[in-house]
Amino acid sequence: MTLRPWARRCAAGTVSATALVALAIPAEAATATAGTTNAATATMTATAQDVDYGTWQRDCRAVMDQALPYLKQRIANTAPGEKQAIVFDIDNTTLETDFGFSYPQPANQPVLEVAKYAQERGVSLFFVTARPGIIYSFTDHNLKYSGYKVSGLYVRGFLDLFKNVADYKTAQRVDIEKKGYTIIANIGNSATDLSGGHAEKTYKLPDYDGQLS
Repeated sequence: MTLRPWARRCAAGTVSATALVALAIPAEAATATAGTTNAATATMTATAQDVDYGTWQRDCRAVMDQALPYLKQRIANTAPGEKQAIVFDIDNTTLETDFGFSYPQPANQPVLEVAKYAQERGVSLFFVTARPGIIYSFTDHNLKYSGYKVSGLYVRGFLDLFKNVADYKTAQRVDIEKKGYTIIANIGNSATDLSGGHAEKTYKLPDYDGQLS
């Protein structure tokens, strides 16, 4: 398990360094997923800290610019009685994990804009993350503080830490469907966020060959 960059940076902010030791979050595998929408990928090397913020934001917006027209049409064509939902990853998807220098972390603006469009039209937002349950409250507060309306937040319990991340995330989408929702889109930056089905559309944000967690 590795302590993510945002956690190291927060040590100088509002969360104590001692508390951050408990915020160790497993890194997720990141390989290309067939059938998803991909951002233009810049040539980057070394660690996530070397990824240029401006390039990342531009590439995130390129993906969201593809997602928004679909969502506008899909939301406009909601079937009678249909409960629509969008599932989001968190790290470097809804929040600027590797670029957030304090807690609460800023929202990833291109994603937030799409999320707000949807939530203002009655679409429920669910967040499925590989973060451990010990930081549920921190994560829930951060998402709401940053402007997301949280209909559900799924974090990993102790037993989930021993499961394949992709399988764990797929199971959470199945659970959302069992609650009567139609998942019209699934948005993340890793193959583990998007594989396994149970979403009408998937949109992949850039991770630059795994440099962004």
